[in-house]
Amino acid sequence: MHAEIFFHFLQRRLLKHNIMTTFGNKKIIRTFSFVFIMICVSTQCLATKRFKAFRGTVQGSYNFWFCDPENGEHDPNAHFPLLIFLHGKSLCGTNLERVRRYGPIDATSRDIDIDCYVMAPQNPGGSWKPEKIWKIVEWAKENYSVDTTRIYVYGMSLGGYGTIDFAAAYPDKLAAAMAICGGGTAKDLSGLSKIPLWIIHGTADRAVSVKQSDKVVEAIKATGDDSRLRYSRLKGIDHGKPARIFYMQQTYEWLFSHCLKDEGRTVNRDFDFTPEILNNSYRELMKKEYIQVVDNE
Repeated sequence: MHAEIFFHFLQRRLLKHNIMTTFGNKKIIRTFSFVFIMICVSTQCLATKRFKAFRGTVQGSYNFWFCDPENGEHDPNAHFPLLIFLHGKSLCGTNLERVRRYGPIDATSRDIDIDCYVMAPQNPGGSWKPEKIWKIVEWAKENYSVDTTRIYVYGMSLGGYGTIDFAAAYPDKLAAAMAICGGGTAKDLSGLSKIPLWIIHGTADRAVSVKQSDKVVEAIKATGDDSRLRYSRLKGIDHGKPARIFYMQQTYEWLFSHCLKDEGRTVNRDFDFTPEILNNSYRELMKKEYIQVVDNE
């Protein structure tokens, strides 16, 4: 609806219901018009961030959700980062709807700004396989304008293990990684010393012992270079609370601050997660309005 058309429409409606005052009425109406138009623009912007399900698209890999931040309408010369989310054991299976329960899809629906391509595969069961994850990354690179210097991975629990194993397998192709409440199963973890990596684990975690992350940290230190490692050992934090990290804008700011082109590939240490920050983030999250971001099939 054009602004002037809406202006006259609103003027008639306000007159009908005696809402207009005897002074400054035109200014008031134009203010209403501006607010209305801004709401429409904002709604349109949100609508472009839609996740679509892909099943059986990449042979020998996983089914996955994918989000194009501009819905295919961006400058063909523009390139966007790619973020890969690896879920935990509770979301394993063949029903892709399960992957919506927590992580970037749910975070986006709660108005967390993740301005990049987002890929959320589903593991049918067992350990995450780095080579299978990379196959869908290759699919994204072939079909979308992915900035190959800014590919990121993060995950929790089983997805934390997957993040470590994936980063260890492809340290020269990932700009940064964040592993939450996980560990590592790869035989060779030496590659982790090459990538900015943030490992986060609660000391009160009864589902996955913090000792699993300790072992990964020890393996990185054994390489003689742990300069790109950050390790947050959160005192008194259990297995579930760190999931709030997916809903914090600082998480994405930290990931996106890294690039393969960075000299020395130094790690960003400007921000830290603490138990207090996690507690406050939950209260802020509950204030946000839920937005539909998944295409109906």
